Order: sequence, then structure tokens, then C-alpha cells
Amino acid sequence: MPTTRETVVAALQAQLQSLAALTLRDEVLPERIPTAGLIILRDGQPGEPEVTLSPLRGSVAQIA
Repeated sequence: MPTTRETVVAALQAQLQSLAALTLRDEVLPERIPTAGLIILRDGQPGEPEVTLSPLRGSVAQIA
């Protein structure tokens, strides 16, 4: 039985596939991007958030 997270990501991918752009999941960036566009859905671990102490806030950036 898939987890809730997997179910949500699969539903999001299904919704994105209705767009004209090519939709991929957990793929590397290709050398050429199609003219219709490209969406890469990454569902890996974002890592530890960065913490700013003044004002106290956290942010997560996932860079390929």
C-alpha cells in the first residue's frame, strides 16, 4: 500500500501531465528542453532547513 506522500505526489504528477509541457519525475535535466516546456517533479529529501535568527525563520532550498 503506497504512503500518503506517494499518493499525493502521484496525484500531482497526474495533474501536471495534462499540461502541454513534458512532465518527468526524479529525472536529471536533459541537454535539450522541449519547445513545449519541461516540468521535473522531484520528491527527494529537501535536507536541513536554513535558520535565520533575526527574525526567527526557516527556509529550505533544493538546488539541482
